[in-house]
Amino acid sequence: MALTGYSWLLLSATFLNVGAEISITLEPAQPTEGDNVTLVVHGLSGELLAYNWYAGPTLSVSYLVASYIVSTGDETPGPAHTGQEAVRPDGSLDIQGVLPRHSGTYILQTYNRQFQTEVGYGHMQVYEILAQPTVLANSTALVERRDTLRLMCGSPSTTAEVRWFFNGGALPIALRLGLSPDGRVLARHGIRREEAGAYQCEVWNAVSASRSEPINLTVYFGPERVAILQDSTTRTGCTIKVDFNTSLTLWCVSRSCPEPEYVWAFNGQALKNGQDHINISSMTAAQEGTYTCIAKNTKTLLSGSASVVVKLSAAAVAMMIVPVPTKPMEGQDVTLTVQGYPKDLLVYAWYRGPASEPNRLLSQLPSGTWIAGPAHTGREVGFPNCSLLVQKLNLTDTGRYTLKTVTLQGKTETLEVELQVAPLG
Repeated sequence: MALTGYSWLLLSATFLNVGAEISITLEPAQPTEGDNVTLVVHGLSGELLAYNWYAGPTLSVSYLVASYIVSTGDETPGPAHTGQEAVRPDGSLDIQGVLPRHSGTYILQTYNRQFQTEVGYGHMQVYEILAQPTVLANSTALVERRDTLRLMCGSPSTTAEVRWFFNGGALPIALRLGLSPDGRVLARHGIRREEAGAYQCEVWNAVSASRSEPINLTVYFGPERVAILQDSTTRTGCTIKVDFNTSLTLWCVSRSCPEPEYVWAFNGQALKNGQDHINISSMTAAQEGTYTCIAKNTKTLLSGSASVVVKLSAAAVAMMIVPVPTKPMEGQDVTLTVQGYPKDLLVYAWYRGPASEPNRLLSQLPSGTWIAGPAHTGREVGFPNCSLLVQKLNLTDTGRYTLKTVTLQGKTETLEVELQVAPLG
């Protein structure tokens, strides 16, 4: 009577011999999905009647792949047969185009003519050819010490190992402390600026590895250490002293991401300047005062400020008269602007011509009182800073104008300027 594979299985319950010497190896040793694999049997002895192959941890009918009768070559598929398995006459098992689901324990059961049985155990791990993973982030722009970073390594493989890279290198220990037990999630509470950069994850197994594209993380912070620099290189103190009629550039700097917005103020009054610097082209007493820079970060909603005091140098400065406009026309107004006038001024006087001729006196301002002179036409106005306004010019206003100043110490100084009035047309 011929026995089927299932009949041999029933017999095996009676004649099982635990002291088996059978061993099973894989060819290839580390198969990847799609490979043709052979579970090669070693250590068979005696004249055998049949083989049973199981894909599972026990000799259970539900795990039976196939039964094979040696004398006839008949093979009977079992419940665990996938259509890809075939038993060789020497007892080895061929599996065509293995898939990850073929991974696991395999058991070979043999029968000899005395109906005695031996078993051998093997294990197969089918490695996936891993697809490129993707890093998913809750956000790629976070505020320092306020926001939480959460990165997840997305991969179709559930068995591959995961490792992370930061700026192309191994993940620092501080960041590794934020990994989940399976390594697939990286979380950082209260993100820090030094953790900004490029993040990648890599999935790997014994035969394959695939790394994600980098995802770039920005961490917003600041502004911090707001300071005002002079001429972009020299750090200023509380006071900057500047020579008369020289230029000055003040730069506002800070540590901030992103670059902050800047607001400048002069003596507490906002200036129309949204740049990181402010220029003083010609230093006069009018530019003396406190300059303040306010840096505002629109991402962190934080701000910081710095101030400096700008003063004229203590050294004596030469007075000069500058017509504004420099080339006035007939019918226009002109201001003879005085730069560097004495701070301890007692009195000044303007002359239409040389100061040696009293009848040419236009006006004077002793102790804040305006006095018109013989040459006054009613179109001249003097100011406390010694400047003179001449209104509605005519061609006869062309000529020399002289300023005479007297200080509280009695020092007298005379300065002249030539005014040229251009005709209309």
